[in-house]
Amino acid sequence: MHTMWKGSISFGLVNIPIKMFASTEDKEIKFRYLHKVCKTPLKYIRTCPTCNVEVEWGNIVRGVEYEPGRFVLIEEEDLAILEPEYNKAIEIIDFVNLSEIDPIYFDKSYYLSPQDTGAKAYSLLRQGLKETGKIGIAKIVLRSKQSLAAIRVYQNLLVLETLHFPDEVRSVDLVPEIPQNIEVSKKELSMAIQLIENLSAPFEPEKYTDDYREALRELINKKIEGEEIEIPKEAPQKNIIDLMQALQASLEQTKEKKKNKKGRKKKTTAS
Repeated sequence: MHTMWKGSISFGLVNIPIKMFASTEDKEIKFRYLHKVCKTPLKYIRTCPTCNVEVEWGNIVRGVEYEPGRFVLIEEEDLAILEPEYNKAIEIIDFVNLSEIDPIYFDKSYYLSPQDTGAKAYSLLRQGLKETGKIGIAKIVLRSKQSLAAIRVYQNLLVLETLHFPDEVRSVDLVPEIPQNIEVSKKELSMAIQLIENLSAPFEPEKYTDDYREALRELINKKIEGEEIEIPKEAPQKNIIDLMQALQASLEQTKEKKKNKKGRKKKTTAS
């Protein structure tokens, strides 16, 4: 696994040299844009609309638009000035309960392992987090962007989760047409709760698969083999029924599924 970052975690005067690894991988099937006539992949050329010329990388600089059409230039030297202040030390600021953080704040996950001299301190923090049920809150700079971070235990290793800062999370007040003060009947609520209970199950991540990706891969393989692709018929639209009818029909459907599940379990146990 490729090491993408090296630094250290500190809490109090304890310092843990660590290495960071990407915890997930993108399985998305990538499309290339081709010239329809000759099937050649297209090139994307950087051009200046004012000078009407192609621009080489050596003539490209960073800039921030502070007023319409007016930019301040940011050179590599300017960014280098910030580096000593935001070095590769992740200082844990607070220890909090994971339940206090709403999932909307979470961004990306990274695996952490100790460097050669950090095994004991790494184990100490890991065990301390396990025993207290806490997670560490810190700040980290990755790819010239500072993020909040949560350090927690996942299985038997430390994981760093980057978090959005509060001002990066949009206010819910900006979302239009949210229902307010709409009453639901006790019967409707009772049936909705029962339906939720009927559909409840332990979280088993391995049972969830990317059906679209698998179907797309199958389609690609068929086209490679020269097979004819059948266009599926459009699914018939469901009749719109009122809320009570929908709840009742859903409950009957989930009850039947539960019976079938129990029956399969009994057969498996008996055999």
